[in-house]
Amino acid sequence: MNDIVSPAQGFLPPDDSLRTTLHNEVHARPSARIRLPALVVDVAVLHAGVTRDMACEHLRQLPGQSELAVDCLQDNFLRLRLADCTVKWERHSEFSRYTVVQALPVHAMLGAAEPELMSHLAVSAQWLQQIPGRTVSAVQLVMLNAPLEDPQALMAKAMTWLGGKTVVASLMGSNALNVADPGSVQLAPSGHGQPSGHSWALTQFRLQSDGFERMLVIAPEGTSQTRAGRIAGRLLELEIYRLLALRGLPVAKALGPMLSKAENELSAITARLESKSASDQDLLDTLVSLAASVERATAENIYRFSASQAYYTIVNQRLAELREKAIPGTQMIGEFLQHRLSPAMATVSSTARRLASLSERVARASDLLRTRVNIATEEQNHILLGKLTRGQELQLHLQTTVEGLSIAAISYYVISLVLYGGKALKAAGLPINPEMAAGALVPVVLWVVWRTTQKIHAKLVPKH
Repeated sequence: MNDIVSPAQGFLPPDDSLRTTLHNEVHARPSARIRLPALVVDVAVLHAGVTRDMACEHLRQLPGQSELAVDCLQDNFLRLRLADCTVKWERHSEFSRYTVVQALPVHAMLGAAEPELMSHLAVSAQWLQQIPGRTVSAVQLVMLNAPLEDPQALMAKAMTWLGGKTVVASLMGSNALNVADPGSVQLAPSGHGQPSGHSWALTQFRLQSDGFERMLVIAPEGTSQTRAGRIAGRLLELEIYRLLALRGLPVAKALGPMLSKAENELSAITARLESKSASDQDLLDTLVSLAASVERATAENIYRFSASQAYYTIVNQRLAELREKAIPGTQMIGEFLQHRLSPAMATVSSTARRLASLSERVARASDLLRTRVNIATEEQNHILLGKLTRGQELQLHLQTTVEGLSIAAISYYVISLVLYGGKALKAAGLPINPEMAAGALVPVVLWVVWRTTQKIHAKLVPKH
């Protein structure tokens, strides 16, 4: 792969191959521009097993998109402008989003009571139903204009619009004026000079009979399209990432009994290891089985726990970006979510730490058992070496004895030869006494044979 590319102009060294891609990443998913009043329908699906070809084939079913090319989906973001709506497609690591933005039907304005919305959607219900994947989030977000000066009257209308049930609500953008957005309107409460916020967000976090959640955003006249787009993006991402973060909770709960059992087994193993009440082989077999089950649980669930923590971080970021302020008589969105989400994420984090801790404890128990086995092996080796040393000593004594006997035997044969030689000389007429001569030579022969044996031994056994 080529690591450099030629620069567009001649003022710089050659570009790194990733420079343009990384530079443009900040623009990869631009915020929408939404003109109020608007209806935003957002569906997020888990896309395991869903290819870009399948997503493209589904998008081609939209009016006028029959010639849509798969290459248009390579950047994981696509916005299609249809006759009466805009459809946005996004692909993330484990989910895809389909967002439809259109004008709000007249019957669904603020004076309505829980208006029906899906029959007035610009895309067909069948198209939504056939989105490839499994639904993880579906939200109907209605954004409209209304003055914020009378909170009580506005809250009454908003609750009627949402069906008269208990809602959670926040005044958003409460910290300071946003001078970068000249189209925005900041309102100040009566008698105060400080800005109070730019819009209301209300929801119930409940699934309706059509399978969607409903959110309502109320902003004053003059709210810019860019601000409306950012508000919609933050609220929708908040709900998507909240649900994705919670996907780790069932996994954590399901792992609880397995972790308790594994911890009890490890405690029993360490107790047997301490008391030496079981053989090393039995302990090793049990420990290997336990380690395998723990490592399998880690491999199967570590991604989900890590992903839940990452999604929870994004949720907190989106909540901070809302810059909430309480509306009298209601609970803030962030307060409501954290009251229920924080314990769930604490359970996920605790289970992840518990699993990691169990894996480390199993590894330490394995080290202890390995140390015990090594010590036992060293003791056995020491005993074996002692036996070998004793055997060598006995062999040396035996060798010494054999050498003494060998010297005596060789000397005997040499004296015998001398005796036979003396007898032969006597028979030849020489005046010699063979027995006296042989007896006189016995010391000499013994010394010569012994000396010769020592020299041979010195050559065969090197000096240390």
